[in-house]
Amino acid sequence: MKNKILFLSLFLLCVGMAGAKLKLPAQISSNMVLQQQTKVCLWGEATPNATVTITTSWSAPATAKADADGKWTASIETLEASFKEQNLLISDGDSEVRLKNVLIGEVWFCSGQSNMEMPLNGFGGCPILNANNLIADAPNHVIHMATIEKKAALTPQPYANGEWKTATPDNAQWFSATAYNFALALQRTLHVPIGIINCSWGGSHVEGWLPKEILQGYSDIDISKAGSKQGLEYDQPMIMYNGMLAALTNYTVKGFTWYQGEGNVGHADTYAERLATMVKLWRSLWGLGDLPFYYVEIAPYRYDNDNQKLSGALLREAQFKAQALIPNSAMITTNDLVKPFEATQIHPANKTDVGERLAYQALNKTYGIKGIEADGPIYQKMEVKGNAIEVTFSNASSGFSPWLGIEGFEIAGADKVFHPARARLGRGVIVVSSEEVPAPVAVRYCFRNFQIGNLTGARNLPVIPFRTDTW
Repeated sequence: MKNKILFLSLFLLCVGMAGAKLKLPAQISSNMVLQQQTKVCLWGEATPNATVTITTSWSAPATAKADADGKWTASIETLEASFKEQNLLISDGDSEVRLKNVLIGEVWFCSGQSNMEMPLNGFGGCPILNANNLIADAPNHVIHMATIEKKAALTPQPYANGEWKTATPDNAQWFSATAYNFALALQRTLHVPIGIINCSWGGSHVEGWLPKEILQGYSDIDISKAGSKQGLEYDQPMIMYNGMLAALTNYTVKGFTWYQGEGNVGHADTYAERLATMVKLWRSLWGLGDLPFYYVEIAPYRYDNDNQKLSGALLREAQFKAQALIPNSAMITTNDLVKPFEATQIHPANKTDVGERLAYQALNKTYGIKGIEADGPIYQKMEVKGNAIEVTFSNASSGFSPWLGIEGFEIAGADKVFHPARARLGRGVIVVSSEEVPAPVAVRYCFRNFQIGNLTGARNLPVIPFRTDTW
């Protein structure tokens, strides 16, 4: 009998010790990058009510108290960024975890749908521009990326899969091409380690990244579709928020980049407000103030297989309007970054310029490097002058390019029928006219589902598509 009691006691002790093992999120791992010169958050599970000690190779130990369920959160101060490899030891007295090759640098959270998800390896039949060279060159750059595993959930999950990976050719081929080019451009200028958390899901709508509490206020969203086996999973509301994003909001980041909108084409009337709502929510969840939010205008594409329709153009217009609703945000345009043969390719190959333009926004507006231009010309006003319209732009003090052969303009008279237009440089304006329209009243630039423009301002940054009418 005594032997049985002793065996039972030892068994229960072992079970208790097994349950006490430290558990860390996949993102608190070796190879992670921590945001420099701030207090970063670490969290996990430990023995209930235990004291968790975090010992770093650069500062005095920090402690945190686990609650009755074993959950704990701690903050540690980080140094100025450097390429020196650091180590962490996290212990609760019963077990410990050692983390190696931890770097201190700049950390960005990149999200959206397939054009953010798309890796350097490309998709089937959709290659990435200069991919092989970028992958072969990856070991020359200290860029680490955590790619979050897709997971649908109806309630917020405490953990998400996706460990940090270093930029080796074997790893980099699976890194988000947009996010990698963004990181590469940042590192060239800042000379610090760059960490990217890539949390994206191809085809997702903005509503997929919002919680039930917000979605209940949208009369056009059927929450019961979440978790349903009917239809496509990426079309479902709230599942990305619950299954992926909710588990990551403790991770200290510098800001957000976003490449999404294709999934909301056809719903431009609600997009700007919902994107602004999403950003406001995310910022509140991270609790780090108005973190910068830089996002990509969706690329030209022949939506509806009909270029006379404007569903894509209207969504781009909503994206542009969202800047006014989202403090500390900016949109980059992409209407010059596709080839004619990509009219029916939703995944254009050129992610180099997309990533770099996002980086220009961050370098100029977040890091304060004013020598780097971030914004192209933006439509300001129009004035009819005889049989032509003179268009004035902001952000155009350095003039325009090209001098000849400007493409992408259309002009219309009172009949509201648009005709391809001739555009030429005037004195600080673009003069637009057409022999087909002797009395013009409205002008558009690249305001179609698929229309490539070539008009740029300073540093070859493109004019943002626009229309002067509300037809």
